Parts: sequence; structure tokens; C-alpha cells
Amino acid sequence: MPRRPRLARRWLTAATWPVGVALTSWDYMWRTTVMHRREVAETVAAVGLPRPYPPAVDPSEVQSVYDGVGPLFHRRYRARIGGCELGPDELMRALKGDLNAAAPTTFARFQRVLGDGDSLSAGDEYVVRMPGPWDGPVRVIDVEPRAFRLATLDGHLEAGQIEFRASAGDDGGLCFTIESWARSADRLSNFLYHRLGMAKEVQLHMWISFLEGVGKIARGRIDGGIEIDTRRVDDFAIR
Repeated sequence: MPRRPRLARRWLTAATWPVGVALTSWDYMWRTTVMHRREVAETVAAVGLPRPYPPAVDPSEVQSVYDGVGPLFHRRYRARIGGCELGPDELMRALKGDLNAAAPTTFARFQRVLGDGDSLSAGDEYVVRMPGPWDGPVRVIDVEPRAFRLATLDGHLEAGQIEFRASAGDDGGLCFTIESWARSADRLSNFLYHRLGMAKEVQLHMWISFLEGVGKIARGRIDGGIEIDTRRVDDFAIR
């Protein structure tokens, strides 16, 4: 899809942004979960590159980090959940069966547009519906017992991939991690995310709310708050 028409559509939807930002900001102001945030600038050598897409992935319409603009962001959102009634495998089965069970559906909802099984599978496609310009089309590119990975598609504000995974904790609980490697899809998205910071806070609110939802699915509690670790590569070069 040509970049110029896609960028033009972004500007045409700008009139809806104040509504989406207002709704998200209102919800964000009432957040009580403790957050531990850290962002540092790194080199590519220190951060490393995102995992390659599996060979069977359909590359059509996929936006990889090499298709984006601006810095490369490696982000990790992590929650330790104690007192769980579900283990990592049970949790992931429940989540794969219904992503909206964890999503903050008052302002963000996963809508499956391709695929019709009882559980997400490689090749399925979703659109994350949010107020304003934040809708994000993604494709499931990898599914494992305790993890699954999504790639962004044309029309998404970002270019890259994101992984959701559960693991057993040392204290009998579990750990849930959302990890992404991404750049902005175009210059407007880069301005909104990296320069203005607007999209960054919307994204932060989305994934923290998702982690809180994961804790509810597991019927446990988030211990010690949520860790948000961002490593930024400002001079990321196209290979």
C-alpha cells in the first residue's frame, strides 16, 4: 500500500483524535497500579535485533521494523502475579481463546477479522479497535503453548512485532511479559509517539490495563507493580 495515501488518511482522521485522547486520558488519570518506568538510549549492538519472522509467515502487508521511520524501540512490560489459581499453560489457553478477556474493552477491543477457530492460530488477523486514530491491524505470526507473537500490518501506527508470554514464577506465581520491537510506521506516527509523546502514553495505558486483565484471568494479584523497560536505538539504520 503506498505510504502517501496512508499518511493522508491519518491526517483526515485527526479530527477524531481529541475524543479518543480525552477518553483515554480520563481512564489513565484514575489508574492506581504502581508503575516502574525506565527508558535508556542504547546502540543496536547492545539491544540486538528483533527475532526473524517464521518462514511460513505471509509477508503481504506486513510492516517490519525495516519499513518504519525514526528510532527503534525495544519495550518490555512485565507483571509478577501471585496467588494465582491458573498456571502459565491454563492462563495462555484462556487468553488465546478470548483476547478481550484481558483487554480494557471500555476503550480497546480485539476484533478478529480473519480466522474462526476457538483459539487464535498463526495467520489469524485482528484489529485492535480504539478511540481516535489508534486502531491497529495485526497478524498472528507464531503460536507456542505459553506464548504468541503478532506482526503489525499496513495501516498500523507502528512497524514491528509484539510477543505475549507467560512463565512460572519462583514463588509459585507466574510472570507475564509483553515485549515488542517497533518503529513508527511513518513521520506522523513518529511525531505523535517519539516527539509529542501522545501515542506513547496511550500505548502504555493499553498494555498496563491488559496486564491487569491477565491478573484477573489468572485469579491472582499483581505483586510489586508493573515494570516498563524501554531501550531506544536512535541511530537505527536500514540493513
